[in-house]
Amino acid sequence: MLTRKQLELLDFIKQRMEAEGVPPSFDEMKEALDLRSKSGIHRLITALEERGFIRRLAHRARALEIIKLPEAMEKPGFTPGTFSPRVIEGDRPSAPPPRAALPVEPVHALELPVMGRIAAGVPIEAISEVSHHVAVPGAMLSGRGNHYALEVKGDSMIEAGINDGDIVVIREQSTANNGDIVVALVEGHEATLKTFRRKGSMIALEAANPAYETRVFPDHQVKVQGRLVGLIRTY
Repeated sequence: MLTRKQLELLDFIKQRMEAEGVPPSFDEMKEALDLRSKSGIHRLITALEERGFIRRLAHRARALEIIKLPEAMEKPGFTPGTFSPRVIEGDRPSAPPPRAALPVEPVHALELPVMGRIAAGVPIEAISEVSHHVAVPGAMLSGRGNHYALEVKGDSMIEAGINDGDIVVIREQSTANNGDIVVALVEGHEATLKTFRRKGSMIALEAANPAYETRVFPDHQVKVQGRLVGLIRTY
């Protein structure tokens, strides 16, 4: 069974191919589904491919092929927003009476400033202006001290579960242990999100993507500005 977003994407690809003969670009798909980053489209495409609805063709641009459609999409008047799963009744014992609902504890949340974008890839200029605010569960904030948030740009930390477009929550601090994921200011003007490793008087900033090389600097050229304590992802 497909999710609503998966159905929306499959329907959009189908309509575009019927109208123009070629699949839409990832940017067009992102805009059509109102997603913040193309990483969400990658996940939806992968899910549709794993379920056998589409196939990606190697060495070709916009190389998507629709293999089959779900039964719901072949009915007249189908729109993704109207699709809803049904429970199929079978021979089974009657369900016990529902139990009383448990009380829901209120979740304490704080608003943190989003201080622009941080590069998970090639470092970009340091940004210190508040672009907007984001609500963060209080349990995500570790210990005392100031916290702030940054929007991730790039894919160098994907194997650490950090994707392009994610919001990372940072605890402000100037020191780090080996293995911490930190915001590092390089040579006073470049900010990047990397894994911290100290080797004597040198500091290595490691990516979590084999496509990126580890960068090594004298310790006086790297200033730790905070440590990763949480991540927020919007689908």
